[in-house]
Amino acid sequence: MILDSIANAQRYYALVPELKSVVDFLRSTDVGALTVGRHDIDGDRLYVNVAEEPLRAVEQAPLEVHNRYIDVQVLLTGEESFGWRHRPDCIAPRAEFDEERDILFYSDTPATLYTLHAGQFTILFPEDAHAPLIGSGRVRKLIFKLMLQ
Repeated sequence: MILDSIANAQRYYALVPELKSVVDFLRSTDVGALTVGRHDIDGDRLYVNVAEEPLRAVEQAPLEVHNRYIDVQVLLTGEESFGWRHRPDCIAPRAEFDEERDILFYSDTPATLYTLHAGQFTILFPEDAHAPLIGSGRVRKLIFKLMLQ
């Protein structure tokens, strides 16, 4: 898991080369004009979901993991907290892994919480079980999906 300001994103290009495409998209796109939903950048290899969501209590936010994609979540408005737990420490899956949606939910509780503010991003790898959308109010954010090589 990585948490930083989008202004520092270039520091992570060596670790996640596709992050440069995310930053290029942010610089060349009026993200405020994007409609809610999926927008392809490079087909299934790189796309962004625009989300406007209500926040919830930590007890109502299940941990989730992905196998095929890295998430890069960029907060546009509001303040959003995330629960986090190392995936190997999760022992209570809610169901089988959903291959089509590339997601598995857990009933485990987060080991830690962190908060994202507008202008910040978080990178979530397959080993990062994460519980998004924690807090009060609503947020608008971009969820970039970067396919693993």
